[in-house]
Amino acid sequence: MIFRMAFPALICCAAAMHSARAADAAMANQAQAAPAISAPKKLDPQKQVAVIDSVVAVVNDDVITRQELDEHLRMVVRQLQKQGTPLPEPEVLEKQILERMINDMLQTQFAKESGVRVDDTQLDLAITRIAQQNKFSNLAEFRARLEADGVDFKKFREEIRNEIISTRLREREVESKLVISDTEVDNYLANKAKMGGETEEFHLAHILVVVPEQASAEKIQAARNKAEQALAQLKGNADFAQVAAGTSDAKDALKGGDIGWLPGDRIPPVFMSELQHLKPGQTTAVLRSPSGFHILKLVEKRSSNAPAVITQTHARHILIKTSEIVPEAEARKRIMEIKQLIENGADFAEQAKRYSQDGSAQQGGDLDWVSPGQTVTEFEEVMDKLQPGMIGVAQTQFGWHLIQVMERRNTDVSVQQQRQQARTAIGTFKSDEQYQDWLRQLRDHAFIEYRLEKNQ
Repeated sequence: MIFRMAFPALICCAAAMHSARAADAAMANQAQAAPAISAPKKLDPQKQVAVIDSVVAVVNDDVITRQELDEHLRMVVRQLQKQGTPLPEPEVLEKQILERMINDMLQTQFAKESGVRVDDTQLDLAITRIAQQNKFSNLAEFRARLEADGVDFKKFREEIRNEIISTRLREREVESKLVISDTEVDNYLANKAKMGGETEEFHLAHILVVVPEQASAEKIQAARNKAEQALAQLKGNADFAQVAAGTSDAKDALKGGDIGWLPGDRIPPVFMSELQHLKPGQTTAVLRSPSGFHILKLVEKRSSNAPAVITQTHARHILIKTSEIVPEAEARKRIMEIKQLIENGADFAEQAKRYSQDGSAQQGGDLDWVSPGQTVTEFEEVMDKLQPGMIGVAQTQFGWHLIQVMERRNTDVSVQQQRQQARTAIGTFKSDEQYQDWLRQLRDHAFIEYRLEKNQ
């Protein structure tokens, strides 16, 4: 599957992961359960307490230590200060960061158990792309800049690895299982028709207070109260970014809740009905969704006319997936061997039927006509650079692709294309809601013990 279900990028720096072994968690449990055991006489009692209290959370068989939490806290404070965001109360920010570290650790554990991994080859390619996107001429220059800003490069690498793993998990566990009915598409297009041809784009920031799955009435009310308290702070002229950093459960909380520009057709109707009445700088009331309670801030708004004509590409591809059995280097080797065969005269379609691990294999890898934004970014970037008849290689979250462009055309946005765009837009907000549901289920099935308050 290379076609993407677009969703807003809600990414902030991932927690620094230094998972301890199960034995460490067991030792920490024993230390808490039997504080009467005396230390050797030469050991300072205060140091012994510090060792016992070094665990701030137990997450299944792993632990988060006081040192790890403090390191991440310093990183986040530095990030917020650089953004000019007023800092929340220390205790509030500390608890927010710990919750994010727990979520990240749960996803890392799940990925390990289910065989999702990112090897060093793919990681290096991802970091190189990040350096290029930030206008650095080479990786060494990018690393030097990070270290000059006080960022440990080894930890940065692991944060990016965890972000890639999180993206893969979201695609596999959420987006690949999305079901969008024809009725949903029909209703979406009918609502869009009422708005006319002109569309609006919204620059938004948000605060999300998650409601646990199958939450009791008391927990739902507690979540609503937390959102209402955040709204009261905002009405008292508190800084939105500061309140988001201290309250929001969304991953973009430490970016002040900023989710950037979104076209109106990719915003859930329950939110759009409120946003239409706001002026830039204003916030909504507390809104309810399946994920929890939301507060949205309209930062800016602009109008845009959707193009009547788009350029489509007729392409086909061969995919070699990466896995525990087939690492990145092996997948790339296989795709390059197939490329060599085709360049020496082998038929592309026959090679696709024989080797491709995509659903299009039986059609000779034929993807039919592909519209802008319909495939994942890395695939589209390579495809767009190819002239008809040319072959290129791309790496995506799914594996290594051999892409051939067959022809291109300029076409009016047809009914079929409008329906595909509608499915993408609906998938945007359904993906976010179901991802939050998946995270809640992950937590519901986990053993989590908080030690933070015990250690204070």
